[in-house]
Amino acid sequence: MTSTVPASLTRTAEGAALQAVLLDMDGTLVDTEGFWWDVEKEVFAGLGHQLDEAWRDVVVGGPMTRSAGYLIDVTGADIRLDELTVLLNDGFEKRIERGVPLMPGAERLLAELAAYEVPTALVSASHRRIIDRVLESVGRHHFALTVAGDEVARTKPHPEPYLTAAAGFGADPWRCAVIEDTATGVAAAEAAGCRVVAVPSVAPIAPAAGRVVVGSLEEIDLAFLRKLITQAGGTG
Repeated sequence: MTSTVPASLTRTAEGAALQAVLLDMDGTLVDTEGFWWDVEKEVFAGLGHQLDEAWRDVVVGGPMTRSAGYLIDVTGADIRLDELTVLLNDGFEKRIERGVPLMPGAERLLAELAAYEVPTALVSASHRRIIDRVLESVGRHHFALTVAGDEVARTKPHPEPYLTAAAGFGADPWRCAVIEDTATGVAAAEAAGCRVVAVPSVAPIAPAAGRVVVGSLEEIDLAFLRKLITQAGGTG
């Protein structure tokens, strides 16, 4: 985990219902879920295997070890998990060398959160090397804290990544708004006790108690996120 949380940020949040905003990366802030699938197909083609499109919904949004392990199991590819992880990360880094496209509304939302000094974290199942490369396009100055999948003992769908981010801000999880694009990420955030805005990227996500589903980040602003917390009873 990397953190640059100044005391002014944590003090700013203490009197507000919304204490922090925690955002997923792939498919939520940057349009890269398709990049990962393309890289997975290319790597397995090199190993002599063709991936079934139906497997995409299984691996999307998951930690590298789970997704890679699943694809090894279903294809029977002759490769170790640690070897495959290196190939996938290498392939993805090459794919994003010229930058990554932001999701519609991402730049505007991040700018608004920064303008109002809302503590904001990036919480991803991707490894640190990938997060740092993506931040070159997104702008690391938008985030006071970032949590990578290889920096926690248990990554998404376990709640540890979001609990780690909330703790890094000294925030109550139930007063944190999380923005996620996959069922795996939503499960992690909800298990941590956070309020969730789901913006589905590949597979649909159904509305549920404590969760709102929208079509894009363009529907989300600071007022929307504050309302999410107060309507859930997160006042105090």
